Amino acid sequence: MGLLYGLIAVGLALIFGLMDVTNFAHGEFLMIAMYLSFFLFAFFAIDPLLSAPLVAAALFVFGAVVYLLIVRFAMRAKANAGMVQIFTTFGLAIVMRGLAQFFFTPDYRSIPQSWLGGKTISIAGLFLPEPQLVGALVSIFAFAGLYFFIHRTDFGRALEATREDPGAVALVGIDKNRVFAFGWGLGAALVGLAGAIMASFFYIYPDVGASFALIAYVTVALGGFGSVFGAFAGGIIVGLVEATTALVLPPSLKSVGIYAVYLLVVFIRPRGLFGSI
Repeated sequence: MGLLYGLIAVGLALIFGLMDVTNFAHGEFLMIAMYLSFFLFAFFAIDPLLSAPLVAAALFVFGAVVYLLIVRFAMRAKANAGMVQIFTTFGLAIVMRGLAQFFFTPDYRSIPQSWLGGKTISIAGLFLPEPQLVGALVSIFAFAGLYFFIHRTDFGRALEATREDPGAVALVGIDKNRVFAFGWGLGAALVGLAGAIMASFFYIYPDVGASFALIAYVTVALGGFGSVFGAFAGGIIVGLVEATTALVLPPSLKSVGIYAVYLLVVFIRPRGLFGSI
């Protein structure tokens, strides 16, 4: 679960590192991805494992469109730009959640007969749920692919250059709006991939993104804002702390350990474990 938390959080970290914008609709992106997986299974019998690339591609387009039609204009605010961006994405989250409740109803849904649903695998006497195990492997491959893309491709270098100095990149012919749109699309695709995997073992309902978004914010802050590796490491830490807390305290209080560790890191190292700001 820690690796899945990291996969959810890395899109948030990528967008913040690229543009200094916090996407408060990130949880709703996850919710949309889970609903897409559910309906692809319900209408076309496509297992979430197979539909994950389709969902990620759809979320990529959705993220890019959100930037081009909404966020791009919010960033042009002359006064209180930070607050405008916060309220824009927060308002988008409320609208998306309300539309989901209207069209999909507040009912809980699930995918009961997925390839991995309800199955476990025994490793050295430990019984591990297969959906979470596959999700962890997908997360590792996604992080490896993201690292390769950022550090080994020209467009990845353009992302890094735009993050360092958005004004200077225009002098060498790089369209920063195109790069920002791609960054939003990539961040949305990553959370879409996580949502597709999670749809195979988690209930799907309009408010499902809220709890995971909160964990994603903590993961990003713990690892360091804007740090892709920080999101990866922070997700693992959050998952381990959550599991350990559930052994010591009642399972309903498992989040206490996460926020306690987060507060400790904030006091000792406010920029996060791997952050540079």
